Amino acid sequence: MESIGVLMMCPMSSYLENELQKRFNLVRFWNSPEKSVLLETHRDSIRAVVGNASAGADAQLIDELPKLEIVSSFSVGLDKIDLGKCKEKGIRVTNTPDVLTEDVADLAIGLILALLRRLCECDRYVRSGKWKTGDFQLTTKFSGKTVGIIGLGRIGTAVAKRAEAFSCPINYYSRREKSDVGYKYYPTVVELAKKSDILVVACPLTDETRHIVNRGVIDALGGKGVLINIGRGPHVDEQELVKALREGRLGGAALDVFEQEPHVPEELFALENVVLLPHVGSGTVETRNAMADLVVANLEAHFSGKSLLTPVV
Repeated sequence: MESIGVLMMCPMSSYLENELQKRFNLVRFWNSPEKSVLLETHRDSIRAVVGNASAGADAQLIDELPKLEIVSSFSVGLDKIDLGKCKEKGIRVTNTPDVLTEDVADLAIGLILALLRRLCECDRYVRSGKWKTGDFQLTTKFSGKTVGIIGLGRIGTAVAKRAEAFSCPINYYSRREKSDVGYKYYPTVVELAKKSDILVVACPLTDETRHIVNRGVIDALGGKGVLINIGRGPHVDEQELVKALREGRLGGAALDVFEQEPHVPEELFALENVVLLPHVGSGTVETRNAMADLVVANLEAHFSGKSLLTPVV
């Protein structure tokens, strides 16, 4: 397979990069200042694209690679891939579900605890020497709070199971009610938010879910409610979120993702009722290596004429 061209869109994992380099003719998209020249040079040899949550394969890239057969995403999200174009051209698509579920769900619980118990502020309080002048302010407990989850897929379900261990009642919204769960279903996100102390965003990003958390949802969650986003940045209307936090219409927010990553609204930096992370939901060595192995295994399966492990298209 050494002659097969694989276009890697951006740096995402040194382990993945090394594994691809061992097996294929790896082309690093980010290394070339002249992207059009790079694509023209390798257009007849590139048969696979490897992308992630920030860089995938849009219609223009697909059209510029006439030999493209497969797009393998180093993420579970597919919003950076033009799936319609792939279907039209018979290009196969894979992603990395399941292997990152546990880490992302763990992080959701970590964000809830960090936000409600003000863990980041507590750390700064000790480091600054302020503890010597008095105890830290009282915070809010997590146990027993009602958790509403937008999207009860793999990750949403894993978050629900963890929150149950904290004696939290679980409610959810999804495209349709699920008959195999015992959680309460709400047919709209606004209704879910009204009944939630903590609202967790865990659904895929689609045209329908873009800004699914808007002013109406934020106001329904209210001044004592908190928002946790482990999905995608565009799930939340960031301008409305910032205004609500500054005006006290929302109790707090813990965010692992943002609309224009890596750019974060600077207004959030001065707020004490937020926790901000640099999109690290699946960011453990173990999970990122497992994701890389799955990307490589899908490529090897495709070029060996075997069944894909995690096909999307």
